[in-house]
Amino acid sequence: MKALILSGGKGTRLRPLTYSGAKQLVPVANRPILFYCIDNIVNAGIKDIGIIISPETGEEIKEAVGNGKQWDAKITYIPQDAPAGLAHAVKAARGFLKNSPFVMYLGDNLIGTDIKKFVGDFIKKKSDALILLKEVENPKQFGVAEVSGNGRIIRLIEKPENPPSNLALVGVYIFSFRIHKAIDRISPSKRGELEITDAIQELIYMGHHVKSSLLKTWWLDTGKKDDLLTANAIVLDEWGKKNIRGTVDKLSKVLGRVMLNKNSIIKASTIRGPVVIGENTVIENSFIGPHTSIGDDVRIINSSIEHSVIMNGSEVLDIERLEESLIGRRVKIVKNSRHKALRLMLGDDSVMEV
Repeated sequence: MKALILSGGKGTRLRPLTYSGAKQLVPVANRPILFYCIDNIVNAGIKDIGIIISPETGEEIKEAVGNGKQWDAKITYIPQDAPAGLAHAVKAARGFLKNSPFVMYLGDNLIGTDIKKFVGDFIKKKSDALILLKEVENPKQFGVAEVSGNGRIIRLIEKPENPPSNLALVGVYIFSFRIHKAIDRISPSKRGELEITDAIQELIYMGHHVKSSLLKTWWLDTGKKDDLLTANAIVLDEWGKKNIRGTVDKLSKVLGRVMLNKNSIIKASTIRGPVVIGENTVIENSFIGPHTSIGDDVRIINSSIEHSVIMNGSEVLDIERLEESLIGRRVKIVKNSRHKALRLMLGDDSVMEV
């Protein structure tokens, strides 16, 4: 079995952050989102992985992931000239996939379980498609499934006005080679894209076995700021550990699960986990609250931060309270007024005085 990770697109919902970088490389708990996708695929025993890349961010993805050596996997990069739909991405990857069954994984999605069981069910039941479903409160915003009592898919609808259920399609799919013929039979949607929901529906019309599994753990599409901060909090909660590799002075307190990486220094500060702090970072006379990720080469002086992501090379100086914020690389935030609380989303290379 092979895997196909979709890591193209323009990341419009995370702008301005994604004007200068791929949304799949935005960090959650100081690791790119894309890396968690690769982890999950490799843990399911799949080592032959294709990654769909776009002209805008493809080189950045290649530089971050490399040839797959760190996962003991083989990575093949597949260009997609334009974001013309998920089914179009599969079409672009046909030369890589050939007649192999494959997992298709959206590179900005995180789920709270491994996919090994779902791969096993797909093989055991000899399905032509297995899709993961999750109950959601706002099904109008998703592809939605109508499902029979035994889990067989009756029909799929993309962002319906009147949803037949509250079961949304999660961004992980497993297909047999028959999906290629189904894609060849569909036409672009009103959005001008080849929709994977239409291709799966075509499989049903063709009489092939399309099954579903209900995802009982969390699922997050990290394409928006609030979802990304939620993902950061969940990952720190569930997978965070205490590991102090840097230096903590006698005036500081480190409470709970805090990961402090090498060459980082904590001076006269309180760190309350779960928190992860990268390398070569200095935190002085500050409070870092729960669910905060701080990257490499960061300076935080005389400030209070919680439930935020601070990316590499940034500085936060004399900020009384920063919360629920996503701060890009090489951002400098300096106080020059009396505002007490800030909620920010800043792109790379920004300087903001407040």
